[in-house]
Amino acid sequence: MGLGTPVNLPVFRAGIQTELPRFPRFRSIQVLDGSNNGKPHWVQTTVNLDDHIILPRLDPAVSASDPDKAVEDYVSSLSTLPMDRSRPLWEFHFLDFATSEATSTTVLRLHHSIGDGMSIMTLLMASSRSTADRARLPAMPPLPRRTGAIYQQRTRPPLSSIGDYLAWIWSYFVLVWHTLVDIALLNATLLFLRDPRTMFTRVPDKVKSPRRKRLVHRSLNLDDVKLMKTAMNCTINDVLVGVTSAALSKYYFRKSGDAKTKRIHLRSILPVNIRPLSSRQVRNSFFSEQICEKY
Repeated sequence: MGLGTPVNLPVFRAGIQTELPRFPRFRSIQVLDGSNNGKPHWVQTTVNLDDHIILPRLDPAVSASDPDKAVEDYVSSLSTLPMDRSRPLWEFHFLDFATSEATSTTVLRLHHSIGDGMSIMTLLMASSRSTADRARLPAMPPLPRRTGAIYQQRTRPPLSSIGDYLAWIWSYFVLVWHTLVDIALLNATLLFLRDPRTMFTRVPDKVKSPRRKRLVHRSLNLDDVKLMKTAMNCTINDVLVGVTSAALSKYYFRKSGDAKTKRIHLRSILPVNIRPLSSRQVRNSFFSEQICEKY
């Protein structure tokens, strides 16, 4: 998370200390002691904030010469380190130097058993306050009104127009067919289908690979993305998936040297949030209940 100002650590610690009692999962550890049919279960423990608020000491010369790469290198290094399961599985790392996009950077590292990306983002919003009124939640923009042609509900044509009516029925048969094919391919992928081994393929744990995976990021202008969305009559997700696919394709052929006519298949599973939330600005009690009861 890029910030506009350096973090006020005493205020941050006080805020975390205030919020912790409301979220038991953030002060619990997983224990395997045979009391739950051999399955791990959550046990509350005492939280030492010094274990979870980390101020890394980086080489000042490196962070000054290329601060963006210093952030990427640090985040990539975190992905190679196991988390200490003797304490709650979350950490805040503060990088107090300016990058091209922020005055300082905060890295939140936590285990997926605590929450998924959407719930944690919303939790952070619900735990913050407006700068204009510290008693209010931060104001969130209203959901956009989706008026494009792609969002228009298709109504049943009149029976008098036989051609349009049959086309309307056929579109639902096509939708059902593609859904069944997707389900079959997903199950086949889980059971026996395998993608060809490429530079993107995960190396088995037993094989030592000289390659090290990096976490990199690129900021996009949202207005540009919206312009493409409108011009192509699609969604923002469609634009981002297309851009990512094109980038991976160019990277693959540049690094591998394969001919661009070679066909490879890379399957991926994209979970989509379909929870019926009208906005991320929801009462704190909702997130307390979700984080405590979801898992």
